[in-house]
Amino acid sequence: MDRMPGFGPVDRGSTPRGFIILKKMVNKKYYDKQFWATTFTLTGTIIGAGILGLPYVFSQSGYLMGLFWLLFIGCVVLYVFLCLGEVALRTRNDHQLPGYAKKYLGKWGERIMIFAFLFGVYSALLAYLVGEGTSLSVLFTGGSQYAVYFAIGFWFLMALMLKEGLRGLKKVQLWGVVGIIVVVLAITGWYFPDINYGNLGQVDYSKVFLPFGVILFALMGFTAIPELELVIKGHKEKFKRTIIFGVLIPVILYILFSFVFVGVLGKNVPQVATLGFGKLVVLLGVFTILTSYFGLSFSLKDVFKFDLKLNREWNFILASFVPLFGYFILMYFNWLNFISILGIGGVVSGGLTGISILLMAKQAKKKGDMKPRYEMPVNWFIILLISLIFVLGVVVELF
Repeated sequence: MDRMPGFGPVDRGSTPRGFIILKKMVNKKYYDKQFWATTFTLTGTIIGAGILGLPYVFSQSGYLMGLFWLLFIGCVVLYVFLCLGEVALRTRNDHQLPGYAKKYLGKWGERIMIFAFLFGVYSALLAYLVGEGTSLSVLFTGGSQYAVYFAIGFWFLMALMLKEGLRGLKKVQLWGVVGIIVVVLAITGWYFPDINYGNLGQVDYSKVFLPFGVILFALMGFTAIPELELVIKGHKEKFKRTIIFGVLIPVILYILFSFVFVGVLGKNVPQVATLGFGKLVVLLGVFTILTSYFGLSFSLKDVFKFDLKLNREWNFILASFVPLFGYFILMYFNWLNFISILGIGGVVSGGLTGISILLMAKQAKKKGDMKPRYEMPVNWFIILLISLIFVLGVVVELF
């Protein structure tokens, strides 16, 4: 019998005791099915078609500048996510974001939260119509000249699915995220030898703030937190770690995705990044936008049904026809710009939601029903500092 340093005696004829201890630790910490299932729910909510706009803004500002903003905004958003998690843990009854806002900020807080949600979702649906129309046109015709017709056809298909109430197809969104992760890793491995590292070192200081809104949009997923709190009941000690990992995974994927596209294409990355590579990658973009559009449409219907108490007909009209109407308006003014729509949606919706969550977190410390498993530092200095960041983001994106 020998001795392994730090693990105690080892019997050559049996499994090492240290290995057994290590295996138990790993199984408990990293192979917890409930933990990973809940984490992946948050990751799936965050990752959407916003990922397709990141390589373009990274290429225009410079990859290193985009990386700085991704890490900086990622830290801010993670803090806001954790504050919202504390709000959920302090509240006895189950709510979505408007419900929390009403409880802790009053009727106006609820209205602002509903507006932020609607603005963000409608902005996303508009951007997705633009991106999907262009992607389908390139996929089937080799050019973007038929983008409007494909966008209308895509809208009709989504409206039909929404009208039929095919809620079960929301599961497609989860598998869509799995597919995105697999393909991002595959693209990274496939194109890694073609990366020109000179493309990654360029910085354009005139576009230094360009990535802000698109990155904020790509990291939004606040509506998942109340759902996670329901799923993880009975194991709330895992909640904080779930949020951290759930935000960290998208950030890592975004870094890899942008690294490959900027490294290979330089400043020639198109606004919908997947259009820059072959048709197989374009197909990834098509599928990503489809699953994101479908999932957001159902979330929109839920808000109209449960929060605004609208009947079925108005629910369908507002969820389906408003994005198409908005698309025609933007087409009339020649403003069908995928990146600009994502950016404005990100700073307005993300900014209002983030500020509201911080105010809710501060009020929940006084008015909460229960003691949470963890607590975040929330004071007026932090609230004002982060609010200033969000407001500056709006100013820069708009002007």
